[in-house]
Amino acid sequence: MLFVDMQEKKSHGLSDAMSSTNTYVPPGNIPGSMPQISDENLAKNEKLKESFEDFKKKLVKKFPFTTFLSILPAPAFKLFEEDEGLLPEEIAKKPIHMVMLIPEDEFKNIPKKIKPEILKLVKESKQELWVHIKTEVDLWNYGLDSKFEFVDAIASSFPLHDKGLLGSMRLANIHKTLVLRKFEKYVASYVVGGSLVRGTADKTSDVDTFVIIDDTDVKRMPRLQLLEKLRGMIHDYIREATALSGTKNVLNVQVYLLTDFWDNVKDANPVMFTFIRDGVPMYDRGTFLPWKLLLQMGKVKPSPEAVDKFMKYGEQNESLVTRRLIDAMVDIYWGVVTPTQALVMLAGHAPPAPKHMVADVKKVLVDTEKIMSVNELKFLERVIKLYKDYEHGTLKTIPGKEVDELLEESKKYDKKLQEIRKKLEARLIVHDADRSYKEVFDLLKKIFGDKSVDALVKDVNNELIAKGKLQPRFAKPLKEIVAMKSRVKSGKITSLEMGALRRDAIELIKELLDYTQRADLLLEEKEVVEVVFGDKKGELVLTGSGNFFIESGRVMQIVGNSFKLSDSIALEKALVTHKNDKTQVKISSSVLSALSKELGDFEILL
Repeated sequence: MLFVDMQEKKSHGLSDAMSSTNTYVPPGNIPGSMPQISDENLAKNEKLKESFEDFKKKLVKKFPFTTFLSILPAPAFKLFEEDEGLLPEEIAKKPIHMVMLIPEDEFKNIPKKIKPEILKLVKESKQELWVHIKTEVDLWNYGLDSKFEFVDAIASSFPLHDKGLLGSMRLANIHKTLVLRKFEKYVASYVVGGSLVRGTADKTSDVDTFVIIDDTDVKRMPRLQLLEKLRGMIHDYIREATALSGTKNVLNVQVYLLTDFWDNVKDANPVMFTFIRDGVPMYDRGTFLPWKLLLQMGKVKPSPEAVDKFMKYGEQNESLVTRRLIDAMVDIYWGVVTPTQALVMLAGHAPPAPKHMVADVKKVLVDTEKIMSVNELKFLERVIKLYKDYEHGTLKTIPGKEVDELLEESKKYDKKLQEIRKKLEARLIVHDADRSYKEVFDLLKKIFGDKSVDALVKDVNNELIAKGKLQPRFAKPLKEIVAMKSRVKSGKITSLEMGALRRDAIELIKELLDYTQRADLLLEEKEVVEVVFGDKKGELVLTGSGNFFIESGRVMQIVGNSFKLSDSIALEKALVTHKNDKTQVKISSSVLSALSKELGDFEILL
């Protein structure tokens, strides 16, 4: 594990420590901590691991109950040599020190069975090794005896074999070190508990830890704010510690202020009682261990007030459960009503208010869309009625059995809503496809005349896009609008794709309307004569470059004494030419002859 060395900035209070942005550095000055393993030493340990692979395999095969086998960090060698009283001649051999952790049940077998076999394996390996055989009790006694440097050394050891406990220790130890570095003297205790202390931790076990922070020097910050800020900062280190440890274990950290801790201990809070009874400190400044000793001596007893307080929980039990059952019914109500409103919105209607919910759902989803059955509607009505009774205060209790039934029915109802959504979306896809297609090509027919789809697409490309009257990017969506009808029939278009295509169609229609409006502005400046024939009306447009007759969106050019089908493009060209020409326009006899020939009897309105 590699830590970046940064210059330390001393803080002068807990508030300063919390506002500091110091980066973590190796905790050489923290009591009970070992120097961290560098990248260089890590590489060396990897080589050591390879050299001890045969020894490890033989040991684990001989003693399969081994919890872990690890190489101690070199700075800890002297510590363990002194602890076990190695002779000078043994120390002079400079052995590699290992820790072998075994279950407490095997303690009795160490002198006569395990140790002799270990010595034999060491001799066979022809390596200078010293194996320290420990049980879980031995391991945690280091913490209970305030020998935190031993706990830290073992937690920092390089694993050769591990069932998960060493990895859990390493995770907690790294987190402890990060917290200590940040808050320095304000950490009163760092305690581990749960499966880690019980010796049952594996590679997937949660790691339960408790941090007690001395808050006695904080005067200006509210205690609740202080606690929340501390929790946030300490929890932020969990991610870093997990990454550095290389384990898959989940670290659970509980943060207590020292004043809260004392207050809870005073009343013998059951949670705190268990925490003190089962916990083992990895770091303690005289806060945790004295309370643990007092508890073992039977000196930690609840006050009469605390007894009364805890007894009241029994008295409140029924009302609390009743309240939570009703709350569960309320959650079911919103879980039913909210998605129902969503489907009404999907069908193109405003979300109904709860008091009109049943009537609106019946009208839209049952009667109009015919997509919801009466059974679903009755369930919706039942849930809404229960909620109204709750709002009006007439519903005081609801049996747990009924809540279970409502929950089960709500699951079925939600499943039905999912089916309804799929059907509605399929219908909307067809509707949006038809609408987009019709709106686009109806508009194109008004511009270019009543032509085939292929001809209209060609006109758009040649007359509008190619001549710079429409952006080139519209060529692709126009092509997709033509193709989408067949895609819709085959069911190969999603609602998301249809939504994007609909947006493109709307934008294309807007651009085409802008184009027609520009043509209309030109038309307003020209000689336009209204012509009435039968019960119909048309417009005679007179330009210096040609004369046109417009009726019901169709554009006809007058050539000689006849009408010839034309389009808006030709009309626009003639209008622009006429605008530049400014010649006086007159109704010629050939125009009148063409009108008479094509329209029969007609009148000109001046």
